[in-house]
Amino acid sequence: MICPQCNKNASRVIDSRPSDEGRVIRRRRVCENCGYRFTTFERVEQTPILVIKKDGSREEFNREKVLRGIVRAAEKRPVTLEAMNKIVNRVENKLQSQGDNEVQSRQIGEYVMQELAQLDDIAYIRFASVYRQFKDIDTFMQEVQVMSHQNNSKNHTQSTLGSNDDHTQD
Repeated sequence: MICPQCNKNASRVIDSRPSDEGRVIRRRRVCENCGYRFTTFERVEQTPILVIKKDGSREEFNREKVLRGIVRAAEKRPVTLEAMNKIVNRVENKLQSQGDNEVQSRQIGEYVMQELAQLDDIAYIRFASVYRQFKDIDTFMQEVQVMSHQNNSKNHTQSTLGSNDDHTQD
């Protein structure tokens, strides 16, 4: 690796650590010529994913754009930036694992909504309202009712499982 200080190709690794949930290796290096210490990052080179937008145009997947949408949806909610970044990482990993070089923008939106639904109901509804372009209050209310029903079912299942434990006899 070429030293950014003296431009000599004489550096060695002094420390390596996984970063970004194991997808990146962070390496601390030292130049054997001038002693300058610097950091490099090693990651798997992946083919870019092209996003097919609603109008048929294509653009390269932009994780910052996805993160901005999540940040807007989670504004003033108890959702950390770390949690939002993890959502973007999981969505990007899903896209990469599919093995396709192109993906419909709606699929990305669906993945984000699945993640937000598990994290924060309000952020989910905010994202869904923009993403699905709710035309009127009825469409919005239908989405809230579906989410409410899913939460009630989940809570009922959890309480039923918990109550079975309370009634066991020794």
